[in-house]
Amino acid sequence: MTRTRIPRVVFLCVHNAGRSQMAAAFARRLGGTRIDVFSGGSDPAAAVNPGVVAAMAEVGINITDAEPQRWTDDIVAGADVVVTMGCGDECPVFPGVRYQDWEIADPAGLPVDEIRPIRDEIRERVAELLASLDIAI
Repeated sequence: MTRTRIPRVVFLCVHNAGRSQMAAAFARRLGGTRIDVFSGGSDPAAAVNPGVVAAMAEVGINITDAEPQRWTDDIVAGADVVVTMGCGDECPVFPGVRYQDWEIADPAGLPVDEIRPIRDEIRERVAELLASLDIAI
């Protein structure tokens, strides 16, 4: 089967300052131009968690320019897959969109050494998600 367009994946959490930023960065790195990625939050923070920025830098991914943002219904409704991480009832649900809820610890307030395992779990889950979309990494 030949794909006519690239899949769109949306990563959602509350503040868009940690988990969803890491997931989006890994999806962009691993999926390249074969995937369209967006991340957002229900109540975006003022900035990405500095510990998350540092943890991602350790694996060669620079997210210093990433900015937390609010999702829009159009972005979520247009997704092929929506991955939620701790946003509960705040996350929008649209028919025809595939949803995954990832129960992953929130890195807010944690030191970098405690963020690393969260980062690594997110990378593994992103790799599995890409494989499910037939995107080789």
